[in-house]
Amino acid sequence: MPDPVPPPRPTTAPDAAAPRSDSPSAPLPAPELTGEGLRLRPWRPEAEEDVDAWLRGILDEEFLRWNTPLKPVTDRLGARESLRRRAEEGRAGSAVSFCVTDSAEGTVLGHLAFQPVDQVSRSARVGYWVLPEARGHRVAARALRLAGDWAFTRLGLHRIELGHAMGHLASCRIAEQCGYPAEGVLRGAMFAAGRLDAFRDVHLHARLASDHAAQRDGVNGVDGAAG
Repeated sequence: MPDPVPPPRPTTAPDAAAPRSDSPSAPLPAPELTGEGLRLRPWRPEAEEDVDAWLRGILDEEFLRWNTPLKPVTDRLGARESLRRRAEEGRAGSAVSFCVTDSAEGTVLGHLAFQPVDQVSRSARVGYWVLPEARGHRVAARALRLAGDWAFTRLGLHRIELGHAMGHLASCRIAEQCGYPAEGVLRGAMFAAGRLDAFRDVHLHARLASDHAAQRDGVNGVDGAAG
């Protein structure tokens, strides 16, 4: 069941306006969002703390169980370059990446990104991971609610898709709790764990701007339930 607590409206930088429809390659804003006990900010490629957290996250056994990177990163140099590419994707208008931190202490907890972003169709895929020590505290769900609210209300997205490997029950629960109902199965749509020569099915969820607006406005008795 969705969390009955209404999601807070994220605070954003003054320039965090939706991209112009006549400029499909416009740079995408990566403001700082606060709410749900979290602070979402851009990753900092030059900050050692961020590089170390990124490397731990993408080398974590649980992450690699459900994800197969096209370009494996195995050291701090590769991690730094990976973060720089994330920043470049934002400037190119194809992605927005957030470092998920604790709002009180600033401790890095995980990652959330809208990637890729199609500014013409106003759609995106969302993905996330949480560091091992931060699991069990609903970090992913809280970050998804906060970032999703921003993406619909400030970035101007129409549709956000969330896909996970079949069998990833934790990610499936997060999607449903945050208002991303299941839409079906994409056969052979992602690489099998640790392989680039075999495939597995993806369970697809999605949320529309109209779904988000209806829940915020309390349509059908929802009364602003967190999605």
